[in-house]
Amino acid sequence: MKLWSDSFKDGAAIPGEYAFCVIDPATHVALSNNKNPHLAWSDVPAGTKSLALIVHDPDVPSRGDDVNQEGKTVPANLPRVDFFHWVLVDLPANATQIAAASFCASVTPGGKSGPAIADSPIKGAHHGINDYTGWFAQDAQMAGDYFGYDGPCPPWNDSIAHRYVFTLYALDIANVAVDGKFTGAQVREAIAGHVLEQASLSGRYALNPDVSI
Repeated sequence: MKLWSDSFKDGAAIPGEYAFCVIDPATHVALSNNKNPHLAWSDVPAGTKSLALIVHDPDVPSRGDDVNQEGKTVPANLPRVDFFHWVLVDLPANATQIAAASFCASVTPGGKSGPAIADSPIKGAHHGINDYTGWFAQDAQMAGDYFGYDGPCPPWNDSIAHRYVFTLYALDIANVAVDGKFTGAQVREAIAGHVLEQASLSGRYALNPDVSI
């Protein structure tokens, strides 16, 4: 199975229009267009009954002590953890692509609804929550359940560029056994033993102007 994007090349920088935030010289960061990127795939294996997509950043700092703090830098050797940016399940087996900006085209303070997708560009698909749900939990202006896609916004003082891994799974089940506010970790657990094949691509992003991508 092959997975690619017309929005960015595998291993290359993700353009700012597909990010949650972009660099702002005056304030470090500013909200961006937050469009979901284009994705397309081919060579889905025989016997596939549905597809699932998980997008995660494996480079998120495991501690927040120095994150976005003036005069500090998040060290490169700090242990890193996963942060889920998009959890999408129950894509029909005959789907072949996701158009750019078809699932998300802006930042939505207060979150987005799910798991059912209103006016979904792909019928039958369902969204899980992404990890901005927890990140914004104590922010009065932004708090809410963030279902669906929300793009990169790594710490503006991180010493490394972050990787964003897009993984498509071909499954031998028509529906993933999750519901409600399901997470990326719960989908990974639910599809264990049901993956016929998977394909990945990754992009890189940084908000620290001193970090090379």
